[in-house]
Order: sequence, then C-alpha cells, then structure tokens
Amino acid sequence: MLRPAEALIDDAAFWRHQADGLATFISADSFHQFRLPLEFDELVVVADRFHIKPLLPFFSHDGRFYILALSQNLVRLFECTRYGVKETELENVLRSMSEALKYDDPEKQLQFQTGTPKAGGERAAMFHGHGGGKDKAKDNILRFFHLLDKGLRALLTAETAPLVLAGVDYLLPVYREANSYPHLLERGIAGNPEALRGEDLRGQAWEIVEPHFLKAQEQAVSLYRQLAGTGRTSTSVEEIVPKAFEGRIEILFVAVGVQQWGVFDPDKRVAHLHPEPVQADEDLLDLAAVHTYLKGGTVYALKLEEVPEQTPLVAVFRY
Repeated sequence: MLRPAEALIDDAAFWRHQADGLATFISADSFHQFRLPLEFDELVVVADRFHIKPLLPFFSHDGRFYILALSQNLVRLFECTRYGVKETELENVLRSMSEALKYDDPEKQLQFQTGTPKAGGERAAMFHGHGGGKDKAKDNILRFFHLLDKGLRALLTAETAPLVLAGVDYLLPVYREANSYPHLLERGIAGNPEALRGEDLRGQAWEIVEPHFLKAQEQAVSLYRQLAGTGRTSTSVEEIVPKAFEGRIEILFVAVGVQQWGVFDPDKRVAHLHPEPVQADEDLLDLAAVHTYLKGGTVYALKLEEVPEQTPLVAVFRY
C-alpha cells in the first residue's frame, strides 16, 4: 500500500513543485495526492475511510461561488473557491449577442448581418431595425440577457452559491434587470472581462464574496446563541455524532487541528470516546463533519478558538 508514496521520496520534480500543504490518501486500490494552498499540522490517520477534516475549510466559509463574465461578444461562467477557479462549460446557453439575436423574432424588425472583418479575422455583428440610438441598443442587449438568463436558470437550477457579475459599467444594471437567479450579489466587477483570465477574475471576486461568507458564518453563530438551551443545540460529541449520521444537523462547527478518537456503532447509534487512539478508532469530529456535509447540512471548519464555546464540536439541530 505504501509503495506509491515511497516512490515520491526520491522524485525531485515532485518536491520542487509544492504548495503550502500536501494531502495524501492511500488505500488498497487507490493512491491520491494533492498539493493545496493550506498549511496542515502533520497527521497520519489509519482507518476504514479517508480522514478529510483538514480539507473542510475549502467547503465551508471559503465556499463556492460563481463569476459571470459578461460582454456582447463572449459570455463565460466560472465556478470558484477562495483557492481555485475553473470555467464551466455552457451547454445550451447562448454566449454572444450576435448568436442570440440573429435568431430573434422577425416581428421585432431586427436584422442581423455580417459586417467587415475585425482584427483577427472575425466578422463584426451589426444590428439594424426601426428605432435607434441608445434605447434600441439597450433593448437588444436586454433581449440577449433574457435569453442568457433562461439558459443559466436551467444550468443553476439547484444552486445556492453566490454569483458575481463582471462587465463594463453599462452592462451590469441591464443584466440585473433580466436576472432571475436569486443569489446574485449586488456588487460586481467593473471593466471589460474579455482579456482577463479566470484567475484574475477570481481574485477580484473574492474581495466581494468574502464578506458574504463571513456574514453567513456570523448568522450561524447568532442562530446557535439564540437556540442554546432549547434542545436544538449541543456541544456533546456523543450526542452530535449519531444525529449527524441520521441527517438531523442543520449547522455544524468543527475544530480543525483537533481530534476526538473513538468508535461509532451505527446500529445502536452510540459513540464511544477514547482519550488516546486505539485500533479501529477514527476521529469522531471528522465523522460528524462528513455526515453533516453529505446530508445537506452546513459545516464551518474553524480554529478551536473560533468555534462557539471553544469546544471541538458544536451543532444546531434541524429539529
């Protein structure tokens, strides 16, 4: 099992290209290693499943968000976290105004034709119709954005991640007029995004979404304080782990860099805690976080001093 990891010891190229942290996962039939922009305390865990709690900051208050980069010539959608960005393939979504409006209703009396070539060999789109000036141009853009919003609505139908707009000043309010995605943030990135890489946009967008994520965390702490003593909260690992397994946790605060070793009996719904790890033990904090996350709860992985009550595990129950 260790042979793939041992092979890395003398791999000079591997060690020359490292990030702040390294996570390695080994099983009888798999080997995965990740260079990550997080510093980790050195930790080795041997258990029946992979230990992932140190990675949870990627999925909690440093969570996912989207950037919609708008221009009349090209639309791009990026899925981001604080640490990374990837462009989302826009299937069945119109990506330019020329593409959208050349199929527009002829009753709109809008004609599309190809004009003289632009630099790079592309041909510019020209729009002609009754009426003119700025009002007609805005109408064309608004129709394009309504079609774009329709395509994105189907793509993001189950999403709750915040969305940040990037585009020149006059486009942003027009898109807001067409938008139906409920998690669009008020503040956007001003300027033409066509020449910007996804990583450049992600850095600017993070300044916008970070307060949003921190506000959500503050609201979660406030809800815990409000419900404390009502039976809807707990700081007991023995109580929280079974409820996480049952999908009853709405919000979980878990301390990173801290472990609580023990075993959980899923049939009896009983967690047994041990002061030191023994054979077959696992980190019960990790177990609670994984089940909460997989069953739709919100997990905040924080330093111990940032967790309410400064205890390793705090939960708000759904009922």
